[in-house]
Amino acid sequence: MSRRQTKGLQSAGKPVAPAATRVAPARWAHAGLLFASGASALIYQVIWVKQLGLIVGVDVYAVTTAISAFFLGLALGGWWFGRRADRSSRPLQLYGLLEGATALTGLGGSVLLAHAAPWFAVAQSHVSGLAWVPLFILIGLPATFMGGTLPTLLRARAPGAEHIGQAGGMLYTANTLGAAVGALCTTFLLIPALGLQGTFLLAATINILLALAGFLLATDVPVKAVIAAARPVRLAVLLYAVAGGIALGYEIVWTQSIVQFMSTRTFAFSIVLVIYLCGLLAGSALQARRADRMRDPWGVFGILIALAGLCALLQAALLGNWLIAGQTWLADVVRDAGGSGLVAMCARFVLAGGYMVLLPTLLLGAAFPVVLRLATNPGHIGGDTGRVLALNTAGGILGTALTGFVLVPTLGLVRTLWLLALAACGTGLVAVWRQAGKPWRIAVGITSVATLITGLVLPPDHYAQLLAQARGGTLVRWEETPAGTVAVLQQGQGDQLFRRLYIQGVSNSGDTMASLRYMRLQALLPLIIHQGEPKSAMVIALGTGITAGALTQYPGLTQRLTAELLPAVVRAVPSFKGNYDVSHNPAMHIVVRDGRQELLRNPQRYDLITLEPPPPSAAGVVNLYSQDFYELARDRLQPHGLFAQWLPLATQNDEDSRALVRSFLNAFPYASLWTTELHEMLLVGSMDPMPLNAASIIAHFNAPGVQRALSEVGVEAPEALLATWVTDRAGLEHYAGDIQPVTDDRPRIEYADWLRQGEFTRVLPELLALRSPIPLQGADADFAAAVASRQQSLMDFYSAGLAAYAGDQSTWQDALARAMRVEPENPYFRHF
Repeated sequence: MSRRQTKGLQSAGKPVAPAATRVAPARWAHAGLLFASGASALIYQVIWVKQLGLIVGVDVYAVTTAISAFFLGLALGGWWFGRRADRSSRPLQLYGLLEGATALTGLGGSVLLAHAAPWFAVAQSHVSGLAWVPLFILIGLPATFMGGTLPTLLRARAPGAEHIGQAGGMLYTANTLGAAVGALCTTFLLIPALGLQGTFLLAATINILLALAGFLLATDVPVKAVIAAARPVRLAVLLYAVAGGIALGYEIVWTQSIVQFMSTRTFAFSIVLVIYLCGLLAGSALQARRADRMRDPWGVFGILIALAGLCALLQAALLGNWLIAGQTWLADVVRDAGGSGLVAMCARFVLAGGYMVLLPTLLLGAAFPVVLRLATNPGHIGGDTGRVLALNTAGGILGTALTGFVLVPTLGLVRTLWLLALAACGTGLVAVWRQAGKPWRIAVGITSVATLITGLVLPPDHYAQLLAQARGGTLVRWEETPAGTVAVLQQGQGDQLFRRLYIQGVSNSGDTMASLRYMRLQALLPLIIHQGEPKSAMVIALGTGITAGALTQYPGLTQRLTAELLPAVVRAVPSFKGNYDVSHNPAMHIVVRDGRQELLRNPQRYDLITLEPPPPSAAGVVNLYSQDFYELARDRLQPHGLFAQWLPLATQNDEDSRALVRSFLNAFPYASLWTTELHEMLLVGSMDPMPLNAASIIAHFNAPGVQRALSEVGVEAPEALLATWVTDRAGLEHYAGDIQPVTDDRPRIEYADWLRQGEFTRVLPELLALRSPIPLQGADADFAAAVASRQQSLMDFYSAGLAAYAGDQSTWQDALARAMRVEPENPYFRHF
């Protein structure tokens, strides 16, 4: 509709004289355009989150602050371009321009972001907060153009007053469905197949095709008469903005509380996001047909928002171990039907996500068509719709920040969810109090009372109790933080009691004998084989503090630094034994920061960098396993410096281990492999040759504190230490073969297939088969013979472990007996 045609619109409801009409594009065309727009928008968002993690670190504050640029851009775009659409006689042409601008700025921004990490680190150290401005622009600008697409196409649809709810609801449904498909495809198909930049190219291509479609369809824009009607715009928009904040607050709580029933894999988070979007689109689709016919839209709006809060609270209250049993049953059904391990695990995720998220989001989605009917005027539908979306998005930004950074740390997850539900009931009460009929007031009032009572009887430590019940143990420590829950459980029995660290409900090691052994070796083995006199060392990922604590036992170090992402983990470290009280030890400096960011920001060089982060399949952790990261760490090493990387065997498939090794070899010309425990190995790399000098190793091993620390875990002599040797670069090259490496652009391990059953028992023998003679210099015959004897006893122990996995009791007993004859007092052997 042209400006001249809209000029005569009056709030009294007078019709505008119709202009000559043209043939309108089919309704499905608008929905199809918004479907594709939603898909491309989520592709951008998923990859921007990945890129921002590489630039600013995966710290929750950094990523949340940076990704707010995306939502702020959407809000500004909806507001500004919605108003522009009302003044455009060819809104589809405007839509085409928006998509073209998205392609140009989105692709250009992604290329710049891919190279932004070094300059961001330098800029932040010099200008602090101003360093964020370019990131906000690179993400916020294309997001601004994205935000204008829905109100612009709704303006092109030009529904009359009696069809606003239906038209807006169906377009919102199509857009949200596209977003769900985009999120799903990006995680499961696009990034694994195309990498980050290839996926960006695909998203930009979609935008370009949409731009062309908009221009082609613009020749047939309908121009028809509409009737302007007075509507209580402000209250509806304000309440929907509050609802947006509440909805995003729910998402924060759901994300933290649902993980213990799922996984930290990217697949799991993507499935929850898709279920969230599917709930919104299903609710919108179901309500769209009714929105324009309902007699009391204020009452419907109020009860939908209030019921969403009550449902979210009730689902949390009813959550229990029955869900785990149901997940196990469903996974078994899927496997029996021929599904892969990944499909079976995804079925578990769908069940948990569906239970926690689907019903509340369906109710929230159903509110959108209703609020469009209440808050939009057909005479300026683009501007009104843009205003609704903009303020809802702004409310979401505020709700995310308030919930994650204030409410959860202060009140805890359960009380935060209760407060959000009460806020939803308050929103519903405001909606019905002045506008709706008495039945709706009573319904919302009853819902509010039920919400109040449910929150009062729900224990504040409900999620902590669930974790202890599900994992089997006694809760020692529980903390709810913006970055997730951090818990310590005491498990085992008798003299086998130990404690385990759980982050987001997922195990992150503990202080068993096996953990003590491989983590102490993670720190001390590289220092002992170092050909010089190491003075500085850095640990990335504090965890239980055992690796960092071991560094305090090496007397030659004058500088020790540990970078840990989560403050709550630092506070949990005193709960574990064997770490030499490292969190209070003045010999260790602990910084709360993303480890990769610490290397980017700090030019300090080290004689040793060692790390044992969570397994690389966990979301975001692949940033510490990529070739790009290894090259960054390599540049922070002193001459003859060593880099030590934990190689987990029990948490990934063989091809993932090969890809990790290939990434390591591409960064370090000199490399070796050591076995630190039955389930763990250690990669050691350097830019310089790494000779193994017997005299130097013996001297380093016998340093005060070092021998004692290693003797406690079954490595009581230099011979036992050298017995853990597996192979050099040649053997690792044979193992890695021609497999492609893990890089920042192609983070393969994060998107790898689910762990195959029995994979560990296939991978360990293959790695042990790489064993080569130890290139030991300066050793006499007796010392070399002692090393060989210890190596054989260790291999006998490993044979016993593999036999135990296979259920071969006879072989297990014989192999363990041989190992114990050589080392009868070995505490590591005796532990098993």
